[in-house]
Amino acid sequence: MATYKKKGFKPKNKVEEQKFDEQESTTAEVFSTLDESASKTEEWVSKNQNVILGFIGIVAVAVLGYLAYVQFVQKPKEAEATNELLYPQQYFEQALNSTTAKDSLYTLALNGAEGKYGFLDIINEYSGTKAANLANYSAGMAYLEMNKYDEAIAHLEDFSSDDDILGALAKGGLGDAFMQLGQPEDALGYYESAMKHSDNGFTTPKFLYKSGITALELEQNDKALKYFQRIKDEFPTSDAANLIDAYIAMAENSK
Repeated sequence: MATYKKKGFKPKNKVEEQKFDEQESTTAEVFSTLDESASKTEEWVSKNQNVILGFIGIVAVAVLGYLAYVQFVQKPKEAEATNELLYPQQYFEQALNSTTAKDSLYTLALNGAEGKYGFLDIINEYSGTKAANLANYSAGMAYLEMNKYDEAIAHLEDFSSDDDILGALAKGGLGDAFMQLGQPEDALGYYESAMKHSDNGFTTPKFLYKSGITALELEQNDKALKYFQRIKDEFPTSDAANLIDAYIAMAENSK
């Protein structure tokens, strides 16, 4: 290994000459260590070249396989499931807007008819798709309207969404189901989750109100007062604000 010397540098005395020699020695050791490390690395790569290339090959095949799956399996499956969802969704919307035969329409939406899939078929046949996820929401809400609360809970718990409205309504639906089953503590937890899911003028006051009413039932009057007061302060024009002063007084007098 060649030593490195500063151009034109000459030690003035023996002390400087000794320091200079020590610096040269240290520099030489550093470069020698680097050379040894590089040689060991090259040697390791050379010995394990087949393993490295094999690993790279496996990763490449996995990536290509995933891309092929998405392109030729998942995307067509998503499109097919979305198309199938249109049929039961029509019955579901009819049931929501109908004043009679609601249960019959919900049943058609859940089970399908005339060779067409219902929500339950889509959930089973297209598991993992966005359409199946939405089918869980609609199935849960249908069961809730049919007073089948255990089934409603099962499907709404399988639904997940970051959407401001749907995500909050699903959590609120779980709260309604548990409330009907006589479990107000669980119901309050879901109402509060629905309330916190997003801040908007539709779902937030709706579930602030349900949280407040449920808290009153559980004799959590301070919490109820906080929720009612927030409706009055932040959502004074919402439906939940009707008679809100009376609820505030009720919470205050119950302390």
